[in-house]
Amino acid sequence: MGHTRIKICGITRIEDGLAAAQAGADAIGLVFYGKSPRNVAFARARAIADALPPFVTTVALFVDPTAAEVEAAIQAVQPDLLQFHGDESPEFCRGFNRPYLKAVRVRPGLDLLQYAARFAQARGLLLDAFVEGEAGGTGRRFDWGLIPKELPKPVVLAGGLEPANVAEAVRAVRPWAVDVSSGVEAGKGIDTLKGIKDAARIAAFVNEVKRVDVQLSR
Repeated sequence: MGHTRIKICGITRIEDGLAAAQAGADAIGLVFYGKSPRNVAFARARAIADALPPFVTTVALFVDPTAAEVEAAIQAVQPDLLQFHGDESPEFCRGFNRPYLKAVRVRPGLDLLQYAARFAQARGLLLDAFVEGEAGGTGRRFDWGLIPKELPKPVVLAGGLEPANVAEAVRAVRPWAVDVSSGVEAGKGIDTLKGIKDAARIAAFVNEVKRVDVQLSR
């Protein structure tokens, strides 16, 4: 087994982007969704992206945007990868000549194999928890047993991951990558500071992934 890639999502500060990179994360996520507490202005997002060292992927996250909104973000920030977290169609997602991830809010009865076929041009599927009325970043996990073993797309596992459970998640799912947002934020519980990351928690998360990768490679 190769190493599990790591994305730290919902970055709103330069220092948090640098903390993710220095800890060994492969990618950071920048949220462009006005209803999210982790929404970031284009100028701030560009400053974060410009501060990153080489080989750290920048991912722009959208929820049911207009084409003009996506184009504006691309123009202003120049992200490496797009992530669509709403009910966007395959035609919409592939309309920007950029590689993209399609997020799926997993629940019983959803046919992930059919979903993967529908979004055949996506670079991977980001699997998150379904919470009514929420687009993501809820800190909830879903039943990993709902993920078919033969899913033909790389899986980016999200939903309720944190340093305490990410090793279990990697063992159970063997995803291509893991994605965390609230699980590495400052504060705790209802006092979580959404969009403000804790460098120590980021480092602990990355170290847990690396530790279990070593175990699984033996």
